Amino acid sequence: MGKAEAPFVEHLAGNRYFDRKFGTEAVKVLPGEYFVTTTDMLMVTVLGSCVSACIRDREKGIGGMNHFMLADSADTSPLSPSARYGAYAMEILINHLLKLGASKSRLEAKVFGGGRVMSTLSHSRIGERNARFVREFLATEGIRLVAEDLLDVYPRKVYFFPRSGRVLVKRLARLHNDTLIRREQEYAARLAGAPMAGEVELF
Repeated sequence: MGKAEAPFVEHLAGNRYFDRKFGTEAVKVLPGEYFVTTTDMLMVTVLGSCVSACIRDREKGIGGMNHFMLADSADTSPLSPSARYGAYAMEILINHLLKLGASKSRLEAKVFGGGRVMSTLSHSRIGERNARFVREFLATEGIRLVAEDLLDVYPRKVYFFPRSGRVLVKRLARLHNDTLIRREQEYAARLAGAPMAGEVELF
C-alpha cells in the first residue's frame, strides 16, 4: 500500500489453522487485522466493541473480513483522525478484494459487532460509533449491506464462509477469560498512540 501503511495497524491475518468442527482451512482475524481469499475456507473473529465487515463478490465468491474500531476521539467528523482509521481499515480490505479480481459493483457486505462490552470505553460509546461508521461507509461506497448484527451488550464470535456468503454468529453470554477485552484495549491503545500521516487517500 506504499506510504499509507506505516502509521496504521491493519495487516493481513496470519493465524491459520484447520477447523475440525467445519472440516475446513480457517484463519483467525484479530483486532487490527484483515484477510482476503479466493478459496473455499473459513474466517473467524471474536468481537466486543470492535466491528467486522464481511465483504464478498457475490458472483465470484472472493471474500474478506476485517476487525477494527475507530480511534477514541471526541471528533466525529468524516475527516477526523478517528474516521480515517476506520476508512483505512475498510479501504485496505476492499482494495485487496479488487486486486484479487472482485468487482466493486458485485460486492455485498454483512457487518457485526459494536457491543458495549468494554467498561473502559463505554464513556465514548465506541461500539455505537463503530456501528454507525461502518453503515455510513458502505452506503457512501455504494456497497450493498445485506445483513447486520450490531450493538447490544454482548460479544460475538463470527464465522464467515466467503465462497457461499454464509455467516454464523454466536452471541457469547459471558467471556471465560479476559483475552478479548485485553486485545481490544491493547488495540485501542495502539490506535491512540499511532502517528497520523497525511498520505491517506480518501475516495
